[in-house]
Amino acid sequence: MTATIDIQRVKESRLAMLDFATLQFGKEFSDHMFVADCIDGVWQEPKIMPFGPLPSSPAQSALHYGQAIFEGMKAFRTADNQIQLFRPIDNFNRLNISAERMAMPPIPESIFMEGLLQLIKLDQAWVPAQEGYSLYIRPVYYATEEALGVRPSSSYRFVILTSPAGKYYADPVKVLVETEYTRASEGGMGYAKAAGNYGGSLHPTKMAKEKGYDQLIWMDAKEHRFAEESGTMNVMFVIDGKLVTPALSSSKLAGITRDSILKLAGSMNIPVEERNISVEELVAAHKAGHLQDAFGVGTAANLSPISLIGYEGKDYHLPPVAERAISNRLGDALNDIKYGNAADTFGWILKVN
Repeated sequence: MTATIDIQRVKESRLAMLDFATLQFGKEFSDHMFVADCIDGVWQEPKIMPFGPLPSSPAQSALHYGQAIFEGMKAFRTADNQIQLFRPIDNFNRLNISAERMAMPPIPESIFMEGLLQLIKLDQAWVPAQEGYSLYIRPVYYATEEALGVRPSSSYRFVILTSPAGKYYADPVKVLVETEYTRASEGGMGYAKAAGNYGGSLHPTKMAKEKGYDQLIWMDAKEHRFAEESGTMNVMFVIDGKLVTPALSSSKLAGITRDSILKLAGSMNIPVEERNISVEELVAAHKAGHLQDAFGVGTAANLSPISLIGYEGKDYHLPPVAERAISNRLGDALNDIKYGNAADTFGWILKVN
């Protein structure tokens, strides 16, 4: 299937005004965006138009009842000047998993993929060439009906916007174990990439930053004992040479980078355990010298080393990043595939041009 897309080009590109050397994550946006509306279950003709404000009403139901979801993706420029996307079909599938949870109509693959590909082709000059940089891609889907009343909206808007970006975290991350607030609970919507999941995290994260930490390690909602996620990332640990990460459940996001790292680890014969990990186990492993590594993984964050874990007034420092054989090996392998420096034996890459 293909989607017919009306393309409205900018009169003059803003690219010449962009200084790639001083990019901040999520602060600059490319020339164009993709927009498609769904009204009463029928998708309207999509379009690509200049990036900018879209009309909305204060009665728009997404503002009142939270029907808003999104994805995070990236495009990479290879050494031979090719543009490639990393696992876009997985992002499409996960967006529709989120849509189902939020009672929103599924997005057709033709609209998602054609809109994505044509947008990236049109703005491919915005994909940075610098090492470690990429074009961050944000598909967002939200309710637009002007009506009050707790029920699914009758109309929705799907938008794809892009933003050239460097590293999300410039330095290793300091994390605090959160023992009061929770990100999500079993049976809730933690597995959906819903806007409300992130809105609810802002207050406790702000308090952690006031104490000198960068992010939180969220614990389970029932006992506040078992690690779930770390802020904007899935979290992983290396204990006695084994890569250990919380098992997926309805309270955790099934990260695409998480899945990629686990598949890479399997291909490298690195032992992997997906299971409950208690904070008591982490502290005991650290005291015994068995906690060799901790890091977060996500599309924006990529693979971000954790420098220390704060818990009950004490900081548990991790080994220097240069000494972390497993995470460094995994991170290098993942980046080599993304940037076209290694063969894509997993079928993850989709070339754009």
